[in-house]
Amino acid sequence: MAHRDDILRKIDEWLLPENFQDYCPNGLQVEGRAEVKRIVTGVTASQALLDAAVAAGADMILVHHGYFWKGEEPNVRGMKKRRLKTLLDHDINLVAYHLPLDDHPDYGNNRRLAEVLGIGEARPLEGLVWQGELADAMSPADFASHLAARLGRQPLHVGEGKALIKRVGWCTGAAQGYITKALEAGLDAFISGEISEPTTHTARECGIHYFAAGHHATERYGVQALGEALAGEFGIAHQFIDCDNPV
Repeated sequence: MAHRDDILRKIDEWLLPENFQDYCPNGLQVEGRAEVKRIVTGVTASQALLDAAVAAGADMILVHHGYFWKGEEPNVRGMKKRRLKTLLDHDINLVAYHLPLDDHPDYGNNRRLAEVLGIGEARPLEGLVWQGELADAMSPADFASHLAARLGRQPLHVGEGKALIKRVGWCTGAAQGYITKALEAGLDAFISGEISEPTTHTARECGIHYFAAGHHATERYGVQALGEALAGEFGIAHQFIDCDNPV
């Protein structure tokens, strides 16, 4: 058993959220019971995750995508009311870390995605964008198959770049706009979660392969790593629950 505030202090010590200008509050978003025996982690604090966490006996839910985003309607009704009621009725803490979890050199989504995909020499390129190299160069078709096998989701591939891919850039989630950073660095391919209409033209006209591998699919790994680290640090139980999302 650990105290909620000790867990929060440790996460802040590791992730340094004060260093980020984010789109949502990082840290404790909904207060629950003070003592924590079991943490459930997930990508997004959807109703499906909340219900699964209640069934699992969670005292704290730790996610990448929480609530109270900038520009969000502040009224507590409908979907928001149901979600908050679930947390409050069961006295469960909701804790969320967004950009600090993307960026962390050990627990971050970008670091962990590199490990899942087997990308070597993984390191920051600029801002939230990372770069690295494949052990063996792959054709675009083979690399798409590799992504599908590792992530369990077929990526969307656009662009007309080199015949073989060796040097790769990536940024998890909705980071398709960072394709320009990969181009400036002379990389062969760029991976992110989502794609927008202009991304297709940029990839085709500038000679780079772009792979939209799924927002959810690329951001499953940082929160798991953080949950495991907390379990080891405090001697508490941790369970990752994956609520499938095709986007």
